[in-house]
Amino acid sequence: MKKKRLVIRTVILLLLGAAVAYTLYANFSSDDIRKVAINEKAPDFVLTDMDGNKHQLSDYEGQGVFLNFWGTWCKPCEKEMPYMNNQYKQFKEQGVQVLAVNINESDFAVNKFTSRYNLDFPIVIDKGEVMEAYGIGPLPTTFLVDKDGIVIKRLESGMTEAMIKGYMEEIKP
Repeated sequence: MKKKRLVIRTVILLLLGAAVAYTLYANFSSDDIRKVAINEKAPDFVLTDMDGNKHQLSDYEGQGVFLNFWGTWCKPCEKEMPYMNNQYKQFKEQGVQVLAVNINESDFAVNKFTSRYNLDFPIVIDKGEVMEAYGIGPLPTTFLVDKDGIVIKRLESGMTEAMIKGYMEEIKP
């Protein structure tokens, strides 16, 4: 019994260590990554949501897109998700779409997270290609994409609900 507990604790510590190492690597190596420029066309991609539906960024042209890169383990992400959901409910009828790109976590972890917060907007999982194309470093990172598919702002921090509302106003068509 003690041996089994030791093995479980060791595995948990290794996983936590790997998450910390990845976070440090992502934060300190992000300067080497080419970042998407403001006033540049947002790189197109196709990702699948938790219900199996495909989402292609270019399909949202004509709408503003609040493109958020996040992880379930990211505390600022966790804090801003309910705010994003509240504002999505207000702005979706006004032509603003939220697309939340999870960074390569399991369906189980993402479903558990989205159920806990009762999120209504599409959640897609990226295996790394989109993250690389956008030059994502720290999480959360959000791109404001206008109705023409042009990136108008890049935000690399957590947001308050008032900030999210203001940003959605900026990309409203």
